[in-house]
Amino acid sequence: MKKWQAFAAAGCLALSAAPAMALDQGDMLVRFGPTWVMPNDDSGAVSANGTAIAGSGVEVDNGVALGISFTYMMTPNLGVEVLAATPFSHDVKGKGSLQGEGTIATIKHLPPTVSLQYHFSDFGQWRPYVGAGINYTTFFDEKGKGNFAGADVSLKDSWGWALQAGMDFDVNDRWFVGASAYYIAIDTTATIRAGADTVKVDVDIDPWVLMVGGGLRF
Repeated sequence: MKKWQAFAAAGCLALSAAPAMALDQGDMLVRFGPTWVMPNDDSGAVSANGTAIAGSGVEVDNGVALGISFTYMMTPNLGVEVLAATPFSHDVKGKGSLQGEGTIATIKHLPPTVSLQYHFSDFGQWRPYVGAGINYTTFFDEKGKGNFAGADVSLKDSWGWALQAGMDFDVNDRWFVGASAYYIAIDTTATIRAGADTVKVDVDIDPWVLMVGGGLRF
């Protein structure tokens, strides 16, 4: 027991002794780690050849990919961030009166986002920040599934706003760990064409995005 107490005390001393490195103008921050997209989706009714299907809708499941972001500090407090990632994959499922259809399509997307960040100072090794910006989401590799297998599926690309909040913790003068959360407005129209039939639905995906991992300061 005494050994564990000694280890804990040594760890606390090491953390308290680590230098608090304030950000400087011209610093570049690179963050990387697993990134989850968790849709807060809301869809309109699905229409078939222009006629709405009563009680119908769709939902988009969660996706995870490797995220990376780059922040350039214009001042010690203001930075510009570019968020990128490897492609996210999602299943699109019927809901309501279409719940029995199960997965009707699979899609991939990339959501690059540019944000202006404000980094708070005077918190020692902790570096909280908030940001707001603009997102562009492009969809690709859409495929019909189930009763829609082989159909032509397309989703309209989206422009929207984004908000974020995050926290970094300095391990030393170069490395840090942290987490950030984003809320991104992503609105799209999905179109499925099978022969002479056309199915459409408007979807507000509006996901929460969570990124955790490490970072490096240059």
